[in-house]
Amino acid sequence: MKHRYDFSKGKRGRIVPAQPEPRGKVRITIRLDEDVLGYFLKQADASGGAVGYQTLINDTLRQVVEGAVPKFEETLRRILREELKATG
Repeated sequence: MKHRYDFSKGKRGRIVPAQPEPRGKVRITIRLDEDVLGYFLKQADASGGAVGYQTLINDTLRQVVEGAVPKFEETLRRILREELKATG
C-alpha cells in the first residue's frame, strides 16, 4: 500500500457514474453565517436523514418569497392587539 496515490489523471464516473444535476437546480456559491447553517444542519440531522439541509434552506426561502411567512410588522401588530385586548 502506497502512502500517497496520484489521482490527477483520474476520470470521474469510471467506477460509479456521475449523478446528473436535478432539473431546475442551479449550482451557486453562497456564504452563510455559521449559526444559520448550523441551524439547518441540526434540523437535517433531527430528520434522521429524511431531509437534507439544502432542501430545508430552499423550502424556507420559498416560503418567504411566496409570502407564506408573516411579515414581522404583521406579527408584532397581532401580538400587540392580543395584549391590549387581554389587559382591556
